[in-house]
Amino acid sequence: MQRIVVLNPKGGSGKTTIATNLASYLAAQGHAPVLMDFDPQGSSLRWVKKRKPTQPLIQVIAAFEKDTRTTRAFQLRVPQMTTHIIIDTPAALEARQLPEMTRDADKVLVPVLPSDIDIHTCSRCIRDLLLVGKIRREDDRIGVIANRVRRNTLTYQSLIRFLHTLGIPIVATIRDSQNYVRAAELGVGVHEMKSYVAHDDIEQWLPLVAWLAGPRSQQAPPGGAQPGSAEPAPEGTAAADGNGLQPRVCGEMPDAELPPPAAVAIG
Repeated sequence: MQRIVVLNPKGGSGKTTIATNLASYLAAQGHAPVLMDFDPQGSSLRWVKKRKPTQPLIQVIAAFEKDTRTTRAFQLRVPQMTTHIIIDTPAALEARQLPEMTRDADKVLVPVLPSDIDIHTCSRCIRDLLLVGKIRREDDRIGVIANRVRRNTLTYQSLIRFLHTLGIPIVATIRDSQNYVRAAELGVGVHEMKSYVAHDDIEQWLPLVAWLAGPRSQQAPPGGAQPGSAEPAPEGTAAADGNGLQPRVCGEMPDAELPPPAAVAIG
């Protein structure tokens, strides 16, 4: 079972977008992902509730809710057949909370937007993950996602220059696309949309999936070639490993209106 934490203390960085689309990708491949929503806004929880019964199953746990009638460990338990746990963390996460939030995490994804404020916050977040969270660079557990970018802009170039200085791999560059807005509204991921609609978005997930599939010890050059590159790798170049991750396009979903939301199992 692989544990993936999506983390950035700054709100609006795209944590939920990354978490839900990753869960969608895995579910469409036939795996059994669980979304663990620690964000009090409950965005991941609402997204799962929008999915219809015919879509691949994604379990969700409302980790932000407190239940005094049971233990925390019991509340956060996952189904026995779970293959991946994807943790959507809250904004304003304090440095002292990082060790607990990243404990036993196989990979930590840090999405960052191309703005001065976001770059500063990302720098502090990476520092805290290394110093407070005690995650070593050489373990290759931290990956940065350049999110909602528009290439050939000064802010994008500034972001990439900054990310190269961190010594942390840029594992994906996600463009600013309305497909993510529409997917959030419909309870789907871009991998479940018709390929002619979301082809460019799907392609940008290939290096991220390849990096997640690699072992912890696999070294990826900061902002360099795959599996940690910001540019998409050719389809099918990475073989699936024990995590069941493979950079390929999943089966398409009809691009039609969805029926009323279906009930969802909450841990």
